[in-house]
Amino acid sequence: MTPHPPPTTRGPDLPRLYTFRRCPYAMRARMALLQAERAFEAVEVSLRDKPASLLALSSKATVPVLQLPDGSVIEESWDIMRWALAAPDAQGWWSRAQLPANLDLLQRNDGDFKHHLDRWKYPQRYANETLTPDAHRDSALEVLLKPLEARLHSAPWLGGATPCATDLAVMPFVRQFAAVEPEWFATLDLQSVRSWLNGWLGSPLFLACMHKLPAEGATRFPLL
Repeated sequence: MTPHPPPTTRGPDLPRLYTFRRCPYAMRARMALLQAERAFEAVEVSLRDKPASLLALSSKATVPVLQLPDGSVIEESWDIMRWALAAPDAQGWWSRAQLPANLDLLQRNDGDFKHHLDRWKYPQRYANETLTPDAHRDSALEVLLKPLEARLHSAPWLGGATPCATDLAVMPFVRQFAAVEPEWFATLDLQSVRSWLNGWLGSPLFLACMHKLPAEGATRFPLL
């Protein structure tokens, strides 16, 4: 996907990210912008009372949404990551993410894993499901976490010796999965995944991305 054509009016002076602190899609966008040292301002979105400016920019009105200074809009988290990291990509964060194995993990994460994670974490939202929450939990393990463990057993990051955009894209969802039942997650045979996850959770990049924004207005987001 590519950004929308610029409208007739200018955008903000800095790229403006509409975000929600706990949303994993928004986390991956914020981390990519920070890693790329892209100055941006951010608006914390209340999911129950979305700002009119967001509704005017995006028909989907779900975070993250990035408005560029030329007025164009990027509505998907992976596309925001591409915009942040792909040019000039001097450190290879984007190019390493384009390896077939990493694109496969991204598809698994954003597809079946997210499907099963939601139905395990929020069973009350899916009252008509035929599978039990625990069945969805077990399917999530099979579709992503076991393949991820195999990958991380042989290299510390999905980029190999150094991280890549896929690490940033997948980690927030693994964090969400691990937080549903932390004591149970700690018993799983996923030692490499836990080490990788804990490393990211304590990293300056993740801690910076979790900067708490004011409830209203656009605020320049602090860089690393």
